[in-house]
Formats: sequence, structure tokens, C-alpha cells
Amino acid sequence: MGAVDRPRETRRSVRDAARPGVSEGTPAATRGALRTAAARQQTTTSAPLSRRSGVRTRPAVALLLAGVLAGTGAGAVWSASSAREPVGAVSSGGTSESVASRVDDRASRDGDREAVDGAGSGSVLSANPLDTDTLDAVGAARPGADEHAEAVDPAASEVEAPAAPVLPEGVDEVGFAAGMLSTYVPADAGGALEVVPGAEEAPGTGEVLTVRVQVEAGLDVDGAKVADVVLSTLNDARSWGGDGSRTFARTDAADATFTVTLASPATVDRLCAPLDTGGLWSCGVTDHAVLNYLRWVEGSPNYGDDMAAYRQYLVNHEVGHVLGHRHEQCGATTDLAPVMVQQSGATIRCVPNGWPFP
Repeated sequence: MGAVDRPRETRRSVRDAARPGVSEGTPAATRGALRTAAARQQTTTSAPLSRRSGVRTRPAVALLLAGVLAGTGAGAVWSASSAREPVGAVSSGGTSESVASRVDDRASRDGDREAVDGAGSGSVLSANPLDTDTLDAVGAARPGADEHAEAVDPAASEVEAPAAPVLPEGVDEVGFAAGMLSTYVPADAGGALEVVPGAEEAPGTGEVLTVRVQVEAGLDVDGAKVADVVLSTLNDARSWGGDGSRTFARTDAADATFTVTLASPATVDRLCAPLDTGGLWSCGVTDHAVLNYLRWVEGSPNYGDDMAAYRQYLVNHEVGHVLGHRHEQCGATTDLAPVMVQQSGATIRCVPNGWPFP
């Protein structure tokens, strides 16, 4: 039988259906776009401008457009917002589909990574020329992106303030710094003396005198803080080394130059005998400065309310006796009292002072 003379449109449909790469369900409009793209690949290699549409179309881009149009369904539009060329129309079977005349290669690689995920019938696929950093930033804004974000511990950004010391009942900060753990003063704490362990180098110049500090075991005190007050006082520039003649080091050894002891009133009386301290006073004898804990806690009304200054006076006065200094008298009423004036007892007529070199 001879060939059947089919109408032109029928022959065209049969030929399109038989072409490889065209699915049976491809709409006529899409098949028309494929034919146009293939024809332009063959005929417009040297022609920069299509005579049919006035659109600059490159062969490689035509193939890419044809593949996209075939895979995204009827009516889909590939939008190239980065195109610098005019957007034209590709005719296919009487249907016009708007496409970009040029798609940047980089946008094709990076843009469709995000856009194609949501493509479907009637979708608009964006191929913006975003760089990798921008795309990553956009991706991080999507739901679930925080799975890849580094966790931040809110507590890590907070700076913790140092906790204030919990003061014993009735003890202020100055007393606590001087080792007081309560305000209780036993008349007799038993007499057992404990050496405060530890040592520190002499910071100054001149003759080095070593000092051992001990406290009575029955007193409610922190011995290390008592030792700090004693040594910081003696090494102050206003103290007995202020003229550069001597400096003080701390030791817990028995061969110390002298010992400073903090004790209850009854123990002070025993350690200071034959001097009569009457349970009220302190003393300095030979190589031993003995500080009355009653004065350490309560001070003296004659000296005033500055307990830190009074404790410094107590240390300097009794160590002064150990160093060979005797009691002195006040001068003019407006003068500072010499440190060896007795400032714990009777009212003095000069200004209280606890330093040899004020």
C-alpha cells in the first residue's frame, strides 16, 4: 500500500511523538519549544540575533531552556532576573512562554539548587546570581537551618561577679579581714598556742628580721588572716622598716627573730609576767610581742572607731618594745602621738597615731 498522505499537522504530531527524548505527555506548546530550540541550534550559530523574535539566543542556552521547559510542566516559566538582555517570547503551537534570553552559568549551578526544590506546575524558578555566601545565608533562614548552627550557651556570655563573703554574726568586714570569726572573747582560752604555718620573703631592704605568728587554740579566729595583718603592718612604709634599716619576713620556724602571739586575757597575763597586764593590756618582752584578744576585738575608746588603724597601732607598739623602744610622752596637743605613747589606756592629749614613720 502506498504512503498515506496525512495532513501536515498530523504528520508533524507523529514525527514529534517519535523523536527521542520527548515524553508522550509533553504538551504541544512544550514540543514546539523543543523544535524551535533545536532549529536555532542548527541555523543561528553565526547569527547573533534571531530574525523571528529579535532575541539574542545562544545555542547552549537554547538547549538548557528546552530541557527545563520539558521537565517543569505546561505553563512553567524560567525567570532569569540576572539577564542583561531583553526578555522575548518563544512561539510554540500558538502559545507564548516568557523566558530569559541568557542564564548565567553560575546562577544555573547555584540558583536551581534552592529554586528547583519547590518547582511544579505554574511555578516560577528564580536563578538569581547569588554567591555561595549569600545562598548559605538564605538557606540558614529556612526552617530547620538551626540544626547546623553552632549552639550558644546563654550562661557562657554572662560574667559572674565574685561572691561577697558571708560574714559571721556581729562581725564587720574589717574584723573579718583581721581574722575574727565571732565577737566572743573568752577570759581564758586554755593557753595552747598554735603556730600559723607558712612563710614569706622580706620585701624591703636592710636587716631581715624573721617573725613567727601564733594564736591561742581556743580563740575563734582565722590564724592566716591574723598573720597577714601582722606582716602587712610591719612591712608598711610607715612602720619600723620605713627608714630602710630593716625588713620583715614571716616564718613558722622556732628560730624566728621574735614571735607575735594573739591570746586571751588570762593567757596574756601569764605570758607577760612579771609585768602586770591585769587582763586588759598587751605587752612586748624580749623576743615576744603579746597581743590581748580583748583589745583586738573591742579596741580602745581613746583611739577612736577606726579598728583597722587601732590593730596596726597594737602591732607596731608591742613590736617596738621588742625592738628596744620604751614608752614616750605626747608633745603638743595638735601633734601626732609617737607610736610608743600608751594609747589604749588613759586619754592622751595628742592625736592618736599607730606608725613610727607616719
